[in-house]
Amino acid sequence: MPKKTTLALGGAALFLAWNFLLLLFLWSRPGASPAPRSPRISADPRQLPAQLLQLARDAEAELRLQRQLLLQIQQLGRLQRQKAAKTPQKTTETPQIASTAPAEGELPVIPVLVLACDRSSVRRCLDKILRYRPSARRFPVIVSQDCGHAETARVIASYGAAVAHIRQPDLSDVAVPPEHRKFQGYYKISRHYRWALGQVFRTFRYRAAIVVEDDLEVAPDFFEYFQAVLPLLKGDPSLWCASAWNDNGKEGLVDAGRAELLYRTDFFPGLGWLLLAELWEELEPKWPPAFWDDWMRQPEQRRGRSCVRPEVSRTMTFGRKGVSHGQFFDQYLKFIKLNDRFVPFTQMDLSYLKKDEYERFFLQQVYSAPEVKLDELQKDSGKDLGPVRLQYRGRDSFKALAKALGLMDDLKSGVPRAGYRGVVSFVCRGRRVFLAPPSDWTGYDPSWS
Repeated sequence: MPKKTTLALGGAALFLAWNFLLLLFLWSRPGASPAPRSPRISADPRQLPAQLLQLARDAEAELRLQRQLLLQIQQLGRLQRQKAAKTPQKTTETPQIASTAPAEGELPVIPVLVLACDRSSVRRCLDKILRYRPSARRFPVIVSQDCGHAETARVIASYGAAVAHIRQPDLSDVAVPPEHRKFQGYYKISRHYRWALGQVFRTFRYRAAIVVEDDLEVAPDFFEYFQAVLPLLKGDPSLWCASAWNDNGKEGLVDAGRAELLYRTDFFPGLGWLLLAELWEELEPKWPPAFWDDWMRQPEQRRGRSCVRPEVSRTMTFGRKGVSHGQFFDQYLKFIKLNDRFVPFTQMDLSYLKKDEYERFFLQQVYSAPEVKLDELQKDSGKDLGPVRLQYRGRDSFKALAKALGLMDDLKSGVPRAGYRGVVSFVCRGRRVFLAPPSDWTGYDPSWS
């Protein structure tokens, strides 16, 4: 109980006791005046009963008054305690961030971490995120800015309390090997990722986070998708991320009418992805100085785990300018189809994405499809026909077929983009196609990279 309230209650009790003793004393002394407002007690025995009755009434009224005062003091104490419990603690070190521990029965809080630098076009990214998020409390937006670019900082600040703006404190150049001098930007990006993810998971203590960069635009069901796949990520140790991106998601290579389709992939897609705090605890101690995304694709980090990815991307990139100087942008990235309709993923059964069940269904579908040659596939429209399989038998075979079909043909640690167990699923001329290795496939060969 607060000190002021304790003193007030003690004073009230002392006041009541003093009044009671005073009344007893006055009753024992006829002729005395018990209180200024009470009539003088006469020595006439005939008037004594009436005077005593009036004195008792006055005492009862005084006691009622004191009781009301005591109740008011108690109520004031309760109000002060309730106000103190509701008042948030002030801090000068970090921005106001939503609670990370949901109450029982509530949906989890998943922050969106936006990595920003010197693009004032971050407004396009933030506008869509804030437009489509279903709840500010469940999906707080944290913008982490590197570079110290003033115009970008002003754009972020213009959103006020809608976003939390944190700044990477170390803007110095990174010491790099002489042969990597032209890659200074990649070293700074990796340093920024490490710092920003450390803030989300170490300082703010979130248990999961969605990571996007400042040149991404999100789809209407971006949050619905991640909310639905989070339980899968928590419950299946063979999964280590969920991504909103399909590397082969160009219009014409996807079935836009089946936007609810989700897949497992052995390739780390990035470009809007969800990870758990447990994964960050694993990766942080060995985080690389540069090229963090390709590092994630190495077998030592992946450890046989997969990501979830959609048929139709839930992000698209509008950032041609960057440290990669538009690599892949003009040929692939600007043609990525962004989903434009809402899919209620949280109302769907996604258990088919669990490893054992997925492999039974997916591999049976792939290797039961009839094998065709490239020229057969490209000859006629197969819109109303069933799926087919196009087989490759080595690195050069894969790259030649991928290039001919408009797929991304590069491999990272031997893993094809969007591939699962070597299989890449896509659409060609309206027909489902599986670009697949032989059925006796034994694993990825890192020398294919």
